Amino acid sequence: MKPASTRPGGPAPERAPLGGRRAIAVWGIGVSVYFVAVIFRTSLGVAGLDAADRFDVNASALSTFSILQLLVYAGMQIPVGLLVDRLGTKKVLAMGAVLFTAGQLAFAFSPSYGMALASRALLGCGDAMTFISVLRLGTRWFPARRGPLVAQLAGLVGMAGNLVSTLVLARLLHGVGWTAAFAGSAGAGVVVLVLTLLFLKDHPEGHEPEPVPHQGAAYVRRQIAASWREPGTRLGMWVHFTTQFPAMVFLLLWGLPFLVEAQGLSRATAGELLTLVVLSNMAVGLVYGQVVARHHGARLPLALGTAAATSVLWATTLAWPGETAPMGLLVVLCVVLGACGPASMLGFDFARPANPPERQGTASGITNMGGFIASMTTLFAVGVLLDATGDDYRIAFSVVFVLQALGVSQILRLRGRAARRERERLVASRVETVHVPA
Repeated sequence: MKPASTRPGGPAPERAPLGGRRAIAVWGIGVSVYFVAVIFRTSLGVAGLDAADRFDVNASALSTFSILQLLVYAGMQIPVGLLVDRLGTKKVLAMGAVLFTAGQLAFAFSPSYGMALASRALLGCGDAMTFISVLRLGTRWFPARRGPLVAQLAGLVGMAGNLVSTLVLARLLHGVGWTAAFAGSAGAGVVVLVLTLLFLKDHPEGHEPEPVPHQGAAYVRRQIAASWREPGTRLGMWVHFTTQFPAMVFLLLWGLPFLVEAQGLSRATAGELLTLVVLSNMAVGLVYGQVVARHHGARLPLALGTAAATSVLWATTLAWPGETAPMGLLVVLCVVLGACGPASMLGFDFARPANPPERQGTASGITNMGGFIASMTTLFAVGVLLDATGDDYRIAFSVVFVLQALGVSQILRLRGRAARRERERLVASRVETVHVPA
């Protein structure tokens, strides 16, 4: 009979089962923080033209808002991953909520372009602390087999935040004005901060992670190096890089100007198409999550298939003869763009099994950098090309194909090594299970 494990001061607490209503409630609080962060992140996507008028800036300067925000976001991913591994989810989510709420509030009252830039940087810093924390929360509160579905559901809730931006915040912006809309939305950040501080827990009873010694810079270097050595981590990063950015760039900044200025649509119609991207994302996310949970080998075909479909639809739209593309084609483009978010989530399904629990935050941070680096690069390139070509969106959006080609080449290079390493880990875990003493 296996002896009861003990700890200093008494027996170990009974291990609570993973999943269930309490897990859903706790995870729901964490994901609500991410939901609000996405509302704030994407709020500029519906206010891009208003921001250009308010601060009297051109396309390049306008793109700097989102570029700086994403630069801070991407640069924070590894530090945030290390913080999550060390401090736990609750503390990092609370810090994130404080920062992105302060950034949104400051953006509401910014009197100048420089102040507005600083506000978006602060917002990006807080936003960066949310998604990795939510992923970690899911791995702590739900069984491993639920990992792909839980991750996709987190992404779906994030897209619901984008939906709030396109449907609610856009109307508030044109109804009550810039300051009232952005300052009022900051109240949501206060609400989720209070919920986090009062009710969120890092893990169920009895599932405390093993203590890991932290030795300053040496620990940081070891965590990053060990995660990066895993082919699955690098493959996950390139999957995220290749699949996320087309939709991110479209929703975050350039979709509305493209549809209004290049395609001649009204703002209302353009807003409906942006909403279609979000709705498609939510529907596809549910499908992808269920498929990967049942068929792990579907990860790479789904990722590459989404990238290929996105490339084909963008090429068809940009090359369409005449000044504007037909509405039917724009609708299909937006539906396909909606699959980009769920496809990018597949990157975490490569990184997760490649790393032990104590490195999950760091590995997720590396993976999450991919798509945001690609988005930041594309946002900048599109803005520069628009200014250089007199607002020729066909030339400007062609940069999408360059980054997709780079990403696909790296995915194809790493897929074999990642698959072999994953099989080795699976065999090793089965052997350990067989040899555990009764």
